[in-house]
Amino acid sequence: MTRLRETDAEKRAQSGRSPDYLEALARGLSVLTAFDGSRPQMTLSDVARAVDLPRATVRRALYTLTELGYLESDGKLFRLTPQVVGLAGAYLGSAGNAPALQITCDWLCRKLDEACSAAVLHGQEAVMVAHASPPRFMSSAPGLGFRVPAFCSALGRVLLSETGIDAATLQMRRLTPHTVIDSSELQIQLGKVAGDGYALADQEAELGFRSIAVPVRRFDGRIVAALNIGVRIERAGLPQMRSEFLPHLLRAAEELKSQVI
Repeated sequence: MTRLRETDAEKRAQSGRSPDYLEALARGLSVLTAFDGSRPQMTLSDVARAVDLPRATVRRALYTLTELGYLESDGKLFRLTPQVVGLAGAYLGSAGNAPALQITCDWLCRKLDEACSAAVLHGQEAVMVAHASPPRFMSSAPGLGFRVPAFCSALGRVLLSETGIDAATLQMRRLTPHTVIDSSELQIQLGKVAGDGYALADQEAELGFRSIAVPVRRFDGRIVAALNIGVRIERAGLPQMRSEFLPHLLRAAEELKSQVI
């Protein structure tokens, strides 16, 4: 047992982590977040492969998360329960900007009859914190917490444009034939977004969809979120995205300036 504790200490020292770091908690959270739209339900073996942890470790994490009510199982397959929404709800309830962003998304959705989202940057992804879709999209609409790669989405490029990030450090992969994966070209695009005050992504994250996004700034000019309209390509061309949707987004972002923190 003494040797095991020494080994754990050595691992923490090598990773640079504090002795207060709870490895078991980190592993449990990695198991919980392994479930997503592409992996809604998994076996123990599936989860172990997804998080690259020993089966025994994953088994204990799955058992604990099931006992706590965050997972359910039919004896073989595990899936998330609605209780997980409470975690997102806790964030949204404590995040002062979420209510104002949601009201704005609802208004834009009614006004334009198109899907509207607001997102914040988390790592290299844009995470939706507010979303509204027309009734025709309800069955397939992304929900709160939905993530899109920042490098190839309008939301993400708006959020990246102010960070001064070197595009060469981003993890890029081709999601569609239109996805820009050349770091030099992306760096130019991020500079253009910063200068133009909006980003337009055309079928780069998903075939058949294009979106336009603008920054939401607080009183001191700092970007706190991005606001976008996303459409199917047959509903609006690029000129319409700029002439019809962009003015509404810019006006909404300006009104939000006095409401966000």
